[in-house]
Amino acid sequence: MKRIPFIDYLRVFACFLVMLVHASENFYGAEGSTDMAGPQSFLANEADRLWVAVYDGFSRMAVPLFMIVSAYLLVPMKRGQSSWDFYARRFTRIIPPFLVFMVLYSTLPMLWGQIDADTSMKDLSRLLLNFPTLAGHLWFVYPLISLYLFIPIISPWLEKASAREERFFIGLFLLSTTMPFLNRLCGEVWGQCFWNEYHMLWYFSGYLGYLVLAHYIRVHLDWSRRKRFVVGLVAMLVGAFLTIYSFYAQAVPGVVHSTPVIEIGWAFCTLNCVILTAGTFLMFTCIEGNDAPAAVSDMSKLSYGMYLMHIFWLGLWVTLFKHTLALPTVAAIPAIAVATFISCYITSKLISYISGSKWIIGA
Repeated sequence: MKRIPFIDYLRVFACFLVMLVHASENFYGAEGSTDMAGPQSFLANEADRLWVAVYDGFSRMAVPLFMIVSAYLLVPMKRGQSSWDFYARRFTRIIPPFLVFMVLYSTLPMLWGQIDADTSMKDLSRLLLNFPTLAGHLWFVYPLISLYLFIPIISPWLEKASAREERFFIGLFLLSTTMPFLNRLCGEVWGQCFWNEYHMLWYFSGYLGYLVLAHYIRVHLDWSRRKRFVVGLVAMLVGAFLTIYSFYAQAVPGVVHSTPVIEIGWAFCTLNCVILTAGTFLMFTCIEGNDAPAAVSDMSKLSYGMYLMHIFWLGLWVTLFKHTLALPTVAAIPAIAVATFISCYITSKLISYISGSKWIIGA
């Protein structure tokens, strides 16, 4: 497949944002955590409140951007390609490295005392059921697998659907992204109750909406480059403000919060996050040229492996920048993210020279 320059830039950008999110979570997660926030959150001061809201809130587009990139490249399937051919190509790239790192996260942390043997054995025994204790970031692979499973099913419809029909689907998807807020304000809606979670818009909700949105932008959106940039910039700014403010308004320093409560606007399928993601994606489509710089293309190819391993590096840089050097929050969060990103790139690059590296890092 011919490389698309703006997709390479976008992959690198989204990969860095994932690390920025997890760097930020060390400033409102459980004390002593070196990976991600837990079920309860605590912000020590106003500076943490502000900069966590800004850095983490803006970066919440990372996962949806990866979903849109996958859909933009893969939907609909190539004519004549069977479902099984599609599954074989996609899953041989993502699942072997995923399983390798599941084992690594279940075992390596014993070397530095982050988990004990009992936890390791429990994690290993549950590998077919869920991600390990210290690899919460691997949750992303499961919905990605789900999208890949669904692409052969939705591809025939997308090949025939008109722009109006796709807009109808996207409209229902956008309406479904208001449900977290409706549930907060109004309780159960549209058929939800304690015995039924499958509400009226269930089948139009979730990451499938990003898949259809990506296809619509690629196939049906014929805006000029200038219009895409201007509309994208406005949408990005509005989405960023709403996403950042949703956390800042609730995360009062010195108080223990429920993480799902203060992160309500940070869920990836909320309206504000969709606006932020779609706007940013439109802006990136304005990048023109035959090829991205070699370094960007290389980072893009290695981005999956970098994502898989980044929690291993994150804790080291949290210890250095947050605790040893005690940098102010405004500097510590990006310093952790940048150092983690560089470390993961170098490590992934070295692994890529090993024969059969695609089974480890997917590249």
